[in-house]
This record gives sequence, C-alpha cells and structure tokens, in this order.
Amino acid sequence: SDLIRYIIVEQGADEADNQIVEAIEEGDLVITADIPLADRTISKKAHAIDHRGELYSVDNIKQYLAMRNLMEKIRESGEMTKGPKPFDQKDAHQFANQLHKFLTKYCKI
Repeated sequence: SDLIRYIIVEQGADEADNQIVEAIEEGDLVITADIPLADRTISKKAHAIDHRGELYSVDNIKQYLAMRNLMEKIRESGEMTKGPKPFDQKDAHQFANQLHKFLTKYCKI
C-alpha cells in the first residue's frame, strides 16, 4: 500500500522516533504509546493515538508529558515499580472506536 511504509533504522536511542518524525507530514496518523513521540508528532501538525485509544492533541499532550515525567521520577526513586495495567478487551475496543472516528473524520470512509 502507498499509505504504509516499512523502514529499518540504525540502532540507538530515539533512532526510530527520529525517522518517524522526519517522515511525518501534516495530517498523518501515528499510533504510539510513546508520549514524547506523540508530542513531536503533534508539533508537526499530525495526529497521534495510543494503543488504548487515547487521542493526543495540542490541548492535552503537555499534561500527558508532565504525568509521564512525574511517573518516571517516581519509578526511578523506587517508590513505585508497577507499570501500566495489562492491555485488555476494553482497551482494544476503545482503540478500534477511536481509530474508526479518526478515519471517518479525516479519510472520508
């Protein structure tokens, strides 16, 4: 498909993210749980949805970044070692609904 690309990148921190951001065009959709990547995506006037169906936007991305950074500091301090809850059917359903909304709005399906 002309709409999907498969790219192999060099090893290293953020190499894949950098390649994705370089390739993004306005209006593109990136599906990611990586909040800093979502922020970089939005800054290029593209869209970002996570695997649980959360649509990131200019209105909410800074709040998500702040919470991510806070949770990272708490985990690094050893006060909390648990990660996010396991992915479940509800998450899959929410993702499918959000993706359908996006495609209906922006792709005229």
